[in-house]
Amino acid sequence: MTVTFDPADFTISHREKIEWMLETNGWALEAVRPTVDDAQATPAHAYSIGVTALTGFPEILVVGLAPATANDVISVAVDALKGGTDIPTGCELVGLLDGEQRCAFAPLNDEVATSWCPALEEFTTQSISVVQMLYPDRQGFLPYEAGYEQRMRYAQPVIGQM
Repeated sequence: MTVTFDPADFTISHREKIEWMLETNGWALEAVRPTVDDAQATPAHAYSIGVTALTGFPEILVVGLAPATANDVISVAVDALKGGTDIPTGCELVGLLDGEQRCAFAPLNDEVATSWCPALEEFTTQSISVVQMLYPDRQGFLPYEAGYEQRMRYAQPVIGQM
């Protein structure tokens, strides 16, 4: 007898997906599609679940990148943290991203963290702490700097505190 696996028949709940990523990697990525309603638009974003439990560092939110790229950027930070690197928050950092590009980790207040990262409440038993990882534009400017590419301000708004 031959059994054929049809990927279309394979389903996994959202909770099971997150739990599998936590078991496999020690942390999970939650990708959120952009939304637009009458009051506001929220760009695509992704955030970590489990980074705090794994490393003691806040969960990481990245705004404006495709999920695979957000996963790569967050993975760089998580790998550095697991390797013993101390990543400061609220200031610029050089050396984490390729090519000596600057980045920053801007803390979010509790209300903002909960609205942008809603699944954290379901999967976190400790107090929720989140930082927004800010990355540069093609010219090397961070989103809070005057030279930052104007059209990118909608894709990567600064919601953390710098």
